[in-house]
Amino acid sequence: MSDIILHPVTTKSDRKRFVDFAWEVYKDDPHWVPPLKDEVLALITSGKNPWFEHAEAAFWLAERGGRVVGRVSAQVDQLVLEHMGAGTGQLGMFEALDAEAAGALIATAEEWLRSKGMTRSVGPISISIWDEPGLLIDGFDEAPTAMMGHHRPEYRGWVEAAGYGKAKDLFTYELDIRIDMIPMIARLIAAGQKNPRIRLRQVDKSRFDEEAATILNLLNDAWSDNWGFVPLTPSEIAYAGKKLKPIIYEDLVVICELDGEPVSFMITIPDINEALKPLNGSLFPFGWAKLLWWLRKPRVKRMRVPLMGVAKKLQGSRIAGQLAFMMIEYCRKNSVEVYGASHGEFGWVLEDNQGMMSIAQLPGSGINKTYRVYEKAL
Repeated sequence: MSDIILHPVTTKSDRKRFVDFAWEVYKDDPHWVPPLKDEVLALITSGKNPWFEHAEAAFWLAERGGRVVGRVSAQVDQLVLEHMGAGTGQLGMFEALDAEAAGALIATAEEWLRSKGMTRSVGPISISIWDEPGLLIDGFDEAPTAMMGHHRPEYRGWVEAAGYGKAKDLFTYELDIRIDMIPMIARLIAAGQKNPRIRLRQVDKSRFDEEAATILNLLNDAWSDNWGFVPLTPSEIAYAGKKLKPIIYEDLVVICELDGEPVSFMITIPDINEALKPLNGSLFPFGWAKLLWWLRKPRVKRMRVPLMGVAKKLQGSRIAGQLAFMMIEYCRKNSVEVYGASHGEFGWVLEDNQGMMSIAQLPGSGINKTYRVYEKAL
């Protein structure tokens, strides 16, 4: 008989234990970057995260002898049901110390999904596709960049032992951004710069809400045919903009206009994980001052491109690639010259998104991490 007890997360104290458990899991992992605890708490709290306006979730802790040995969430999102198919539930926030705890947690999450009428479980998704999708299955030997997950190598076997198979792989690409573009791409960029129909501009943070809405509405259009896509709602756009604003720098976020219409964008961010790691999840008592000082003028080793898109009506066209390379080159130069970065990470990119993969495969780039989203019929 198992000595695992599954405890539903219902109180503020439970949620704190749920968040704090990650520190137990990764206490000996030199590559884990502790997230800010307040941000994780907000992510899983109804009333703080607008995701809960169209979705519901349940959370559990696994305990053995009074000690937390695992955690998991299960989610039903009305937008997922609309865009990924009826009966599609999700599980996420998965962490465990051993196989027994992992199996009990996954089974409990599945039973809750069945009780909600779900016929398929997809995950890990923590807790939406816009947060941390997928389980790291390759690339454990370096720290994740901002907004990407990190997991124990054992998790893959535990998830697959529970009957899950691959749904989709997501790649991140790393490249040495000190390397200049090859001549063919450089000529394409130069031609775009001379084209009077094309205007590449930096974002204006004095009009932040307007610029964020422009970018995220473009994102909803550009990514609408991608596997796993669910649109961001207006309140989620506002919420994402508020979270991103502190790490938005005008010379690293660009919008391309064609005949005066915004048709593509690229967001590049300094790898804030380099500043977060020493804070160990808390801004107090002195972490906030250190972070504010870092944010004032960051100098980093790595940059990350978390979001990039071209309007759907242009996808597959020559000008789409031209706009993408123009944005990449603009941000590449600023990343090196202004922020001192030597490397960049691009992604995640779906394994079958040939257009984005061809752009990501720049000179000197290669896949550095693979995340897998699993699925199982319930």
